[in-house]
Amino acid sequence: MSKLFSRVLIAALVALAILVVACAPAPTPTVAPTAAPKPTEAPKPAATTAPAPTSAPAATAAPKPTDAPKPTDVPKPTTAAQPATPKVLIVASGQDISMLDPHAGDGYSNRAMQRNVYDPLVRYEGNPAKVVPALAESWTVSADGLEYTFKLVKDAKFHDGSPVTAEAVQYSFNRSLKLKKGGNWMFASAMDEKSVTVVDANTVKIKLTQPFAPFMSVLPWMFIVNPKQVEANKGSDEGQTWLKDHEAGSGPFTIKRWEPGNLYELERFAGYWKKEGAGNLTGAIWKIIRETSSQRLAVQKGDAHVAVDLTYDDMVALKGSPGVVLVMEPEYRTFSLKFNVQSGPFADVNLRKAAAYAFDYSAMLDAEGADHAALMVGPLPPGILGADPKLDVPRMDLAKAKEYLAKSKYPNGGVKVSYIYVSGLEIERKFGLILLDALKKLNIELDMKQLVWTDMVALTKDPKTTPDFFPVYQTANYGDPDNIAYPTYHGSQNGNWTNPTYNSAKANEYIDKARTATTEADRIKAYGDLQKQLVEDAPDIFGVLEKRKLAFRDSVTGWKFVPVASNAIEFYPISLK
Repeated sequence: MSKLFSRVLIAALVALAILVVACAPAPTPTVAPTAAPKPTEAPKPAATTAPAPTSAPAATAAPKPTDAPKPTDVPKPTTAAQPATPKVLIVASGQDISMLDPHAGDGYSNRAMQRNVYDPLVRYEGNPAKVVPALAESWTVSADGLEYTFKLVKDAKFHDGSPVTAEAVQYSFNRSLKLKKGGNWMFASAMDEKSVTVVDANTVKIKLTQPFAPFMSVLPWMFIVNPKQVEANKGSDEGQTWLKDHEAGSGPFTIKRWEPGNLYELERFAGYWKKEGAGNLTGAIWKIIRETSSQRLAVQKGDAHVAVDLTYDDMVALKGSPGVVLVMEPEYRTFSLKFNVQSGPFADVNLRKAAAYAFDYSAMLDAEGADHAALMVGPLPPGILGADPKLDVPRMDLAKAKEYLAKSKYPNGGVKVSYIYVSGLEIERKFGLILLDALKKLNIELDMKQLVWTDMVALTKDPKTTPDFFPVYQTANYGDPDNIAYPTYHGSQNGNWTNPTYNSAKANEYIDKARTATTEADRIKAYGDLQKQLVEDAPDIFGVLEKRKLAFRDSVTGWKFVPVASNAIEFYPISLK
């Protein structure tokens, strides 16, 4: 080959290469993922000593070697300085955020978001839980217990820069009283639209219409909204539509992403008024994972930092997992099966009692984990004010069940009833199977279906759509029997998931007496009468008192167990290593 030909060939090849590169498509840009990012795996934790549990619930036996270990508070964060790289906490939960509006939404998942984007006057801290300052830096109470005066912190601001004032507090209480939704039931019977008055820009006075013993205990769930933002988006429903997935708060976080059924992401508000006690989180994601076993695996693999809906079996499976810290603590947390007492076969009290005596309570306790739960002895959890440990409640007795069946309108059974449970919540499915076996003995057929929680709640608005059996986990928002008695058994709460259909004039009277009594003895007497009335009316199958079960990656620091709605995680003090 000649030198000239070689030079020509080389030149042609170079030109062809340049042409190919020039005509190739541009590289596709990288797109930020919408799924929650995986947390960094942390080294296996050193052994720690479990803290003493809260003294309020009844004592429980020590765990067996095969059970999940006792929990520990995660370590304190070393610094509150914000990191250069994102520190995003991922919480695995099976329950959606159905309503961010703090005066309309209830339930633990809604409360988790509300408490992180809004501020109350006071908040809970410690174990046992105690009320400590939040927007209110101090307060005084009159001798008769009717008048409360709160001094507000002077530098608190809403996310739009507006100051948090006494007028905002007044507006928030009056809005809640007007809507009559969410946590309104906690204080509405002792307040009216004239109760809250503005003394000055940073002083607000609340005068109750009647004595209400647990008033300070309910205030951590009364969140303050920005009147300017709510009024600007008021619409025809007092801003409820807008506040369902927008916020008007002063809390440590704001909304970043809102993807119903998938995830709800918050980011830290750089201008938050409070400085002390902050962790290093730049944000947090509430990730919807329906199956508890999938939540367990997410924490085990490091795809989530926290799982909040775990079962006893999940905790046992996680024992010894590298990088996982287990939390299992006593809490006022009850589970019961609520009858539809207004519509359908169980409007018959004798049929309700027949089902209650046919139910296998020992099987329920075994399914829950006998070392991590106890059977309920009536409606109130053991150890709480007024709970009667000797109350005569149904236990499995098939002969007695058939006696009540014979007295009912269905002496031979032959009816079909419904049980709806939370999609993916395995323990409720197990309870349903126990119920199915019990009802078979009475010739009653059980139709079991699962639904997402928001759809279940929608059914309870009308007795005609409420299922015959509705499973309810009731977690105390404050450590007072009123928190169980009023939302769960007072007739004014009909149409809510806590009490879809039960309404008894006698029960209402006892609950009202206990709320307004000025002596502890009078309150105990009223709650004693209430418990006997509820056994007689049989609105529920009294189930189990649970320990709270949570799992954390050991990269999470700064979190401490508080025995009040502990699954509604408070993000502010948390750091990630």
